[in-house]
Amino acid sequence: MASFPPPSPPATRQGTRWLVRDYALLAVAVALTVQWIVIHGIVRAPLGPVSSTVLPGLAIFGAATLLSWGAELAQLEISQSLALAGLALVAVLPEYAVDMYLAWTAAKDPAYTAYAAANMTGANRLLIGLGWSAVLLAYWARRGGRAIHLKPAQRLEVLALILATAYAFVIPLKRTLSVVDTLVFIGLFALYIRRASRGHVEDPGLAGPPERLAYLSRGWRRLVTGALFLLPAYAIWVSAEPFADGLLANARRLRIEEFILIQWLAPLASEAPEFIVAVIFALRNKPEAGLGTLVSSKVNQWTLLVGLLPMVYSLSGGHLHPMVLDTRQVEEFFLTAAQSLLALVMLANLRFGLSEAVLLLGLFLLQFAFPTPQIRMWLGYGYLLVAAGHLASPTFRRAFLDLLRFGWR
Repeated sequence: MASFPPPSPPATRQGTRWLVRDYALLAVAVALTVQWIVIHGIVRAPLGPVSSTVLPGLAIFGAATLLSWGAELAQLEISQSLALAGLALVAVLPEYAVDMYLAWTAAKDPAYTAYAAANMTGANRLLIGLGWSAVLLAYWARRGGRAIHLKPAQRLEVLALILATAYAFVIPLKRTLSVVDTLVFIGLFALYIRRASRGHVEDPGLAGPPERLAYLSRGWRRLVTGALFLLPAYAIWVSAEPFADGLLANARRLRIEEFILIQWLAPLASEAPEFIVAVIFALRNKPEAGLGTLVSSKVNQWTLLVGLLPMVYSLSGGHLHPMVLDTRQVEEFFLTAAQSLLALVMLANLRFGLSEAVLLLGLFLLQFAFPTPQIRMWLGYGYLLVAAGHLASPTFRRAFLDLLRFGWR
């Protein structure tokens, strides 16, 4: 177990001011999180179109902040890899809820099959194209840092993603998602969690509200840590759908294509907690934890989320028929897998540089300038070409091979 916390610091005027500030921040985060639970579940007050979107959005922001503090406290009890994996799993609950609903409905209405796949591919591409880049750009803007160096223990997440990505290229070839894919993806996720649980416990270097909470007795600290996961998890669960629905309702007034809304606006709403948590870590000079959170989230969404889709589809339909992907979804799946491969080749040496972040962000934004399916296929080939260029470098190739050999250790 970690040696933290040290003996309580002596009381000073400045220390008292920090103490009040930290507990005030904690109170504000709890208030933002709880307000929607009260309004939505107890008061049930009628709300206008703006407030019905803003209030759950504030709840998601507050919940994301509590989650980041809970993940820091959890590192006093369990390995950092497992703590970040737990944070990532809780933070993606809204995305799971939306996609599981779409997959369940798809068994009764085939039109929803495209929406389920669109939501999943959009969420995965947002994590890398926008999320990973945002962490480094926030770190660069606040601290001047030009690279994030992950810890050797985080090779596990990168290797799990490489294996999942390698298998993901099979999906566009067979044009279906079946229970066989469920077994592969969920099996890989289970292996990842098992390995992550064996990591060592380390001093996380707490600051702010988590540092105050760390001085609690061990029993109370564990109770508070659990509450910092459970309360935000429930708040995110009840907030994500109305937040997404509010965004969708307002966007429909602009007559935007439903497919685009399902693929981008709904995932953006549900991914907000992860992005906020990661950026908070970066702004607090912990960029490796911020990027690690999103890498863990990518593992969850690229294994567990994808694997659950055909399982939920089969349970809803009462059969083992696979989800058949149309041409557009095959292209979206290929583009998502190609983006993942490039990002993971970049991350094989456990270093994520500013130029790489700008490249991933630029390629991600480029797809919106060229929405034609044929051009998006060429964009996918572009990702593969750049990845091959990286692997042609002896440095990247050696790092990639070392990752394959030592990633599970």
